[in-house]
Amino acid sequence: MKPAIENSTLQFLRELSRNNNRDWFNANTMSYVSAHQNVIAFVEGLIEEISEFDEGIGKMDAKKSLFRIYRDTRFSKDKSPYKTNFGASLGMGKGNRKSGYYLHIEPGKSFLAGGVYQPVSSDLKEIRKEISRNGKDFLKILEKDDFRNHFRGLSVENKLIKIPQGFEKDDPMGEYLKLKSFVVMHPVSDSALHSEKAIHHFSKIYQSIKPLNDFLDAAFFD
Repeated sequence: MKPAIENSTLQFLRELSRNNNRDWFNANTMSYVSAHQNVIAFVEGLIEEISEFDEGIGKMDAKKSLFRIYRDTRFSKDKSPYKTNFGASLGMGKGNRKSGYYLHIEPGKSFLAGGVYQPVSSDLKEIRKEISRNGKDFLKILEKDDFRNHFRGLSVENKLIKIPQGFEKDDPMGEYLKLKSFVVMHPVSDSALHSEKAIHHFSKIYQSIKPLNDFLDAAFFD
């Protein structure tokens, strides 16, 4: 049986959100360790299932894929020392690939995501060129039933107002060329995280992202 995210893991995050200070965290180190290990085991299960349709993910290390829980507060007005979520990135900038999958675990705010998030300027330009050249293929991916069943569309976070320089103003893919990230997100309930079928269900959602990832990565290997 595949592991699920335990109630105690979400409870730890809830309590951390209410007590985001070093004294509380140090007094509850064992709870953190237990929650952290639970998430690692869960991500290991995801890696195993995702690798069935995306071989490159099978090489990932679950522990290394997790982001540190410690916040970098040097340039932030919020000096809370800890994140109140667990996040894991599979792919996304690892090795030769730019695309990948992301898992966000936070009580009431969990989600699955995939694609390419905030690429550097040179990579962003290559992705936009690929979309401009192969717009029909790009749209076919976004219009697939399994994709539309899981996602409402690409994120429009920080979307430009005008079509970027270097592209025709009447480019039929203009609205997509304005994007600065090429990611999709699927919200996940707490109860879904606790399900014994969570890993299998999530992997199916990630699988629907695979054609998008392949398209985005093709921008760098043509």
